[in-house]
Amino acid sequence: MHASAPSSDSDLVRQHASDKYISAARRRGDKTISIHVGTVHKALALNNRVPLVCAALGSKKFLTEHGLRIVSKTGPPSGQSTTVTFTYEFVGKQQVDVRLSRQEAWNRLRGSMKDVFAEYGGEAYLRAERASFRDADDEK
Repeated sequence: MHASAPSSDSDLVRQHASDKYISAARRRGDKTISIHVGTVHKALALNNRVPLVCAALGSKKFLTEHGLRIVSKTGPPSGQSTTVTFTYEFVGKQQVDVRLSRQEAWNRLRGSMKDVFAEYGGEAYLRAERASFRDADDEK
């Protein structure tokens, strides 16, 4: 069980899945684990929250936190049903860390030129370019 109480229904779903399924599968040494959305929904006595359960079980947060990769997701095309089953593969902490470090590097790179762009009046330049582009279209 986690030290703190879940702060949202999504956290409650992720905590339940971790406690009931993921921990037990790791102890058994399983390579894969399947979680049925309807079973989780019923166990938590949720009311009309199937899309939330589907989103929580497929979230990057859940996958990363537990070193999982979705192998398959069965169910209707909408992907929002009590009949949906997620099958995960344990991918090991090192593989998750590599993906995280790549994402962190990308996040640091995104917006790195934002200050330079602002300093040189980038917004004003873009507005002027867009206006001249629209004016050129209007003349055709």
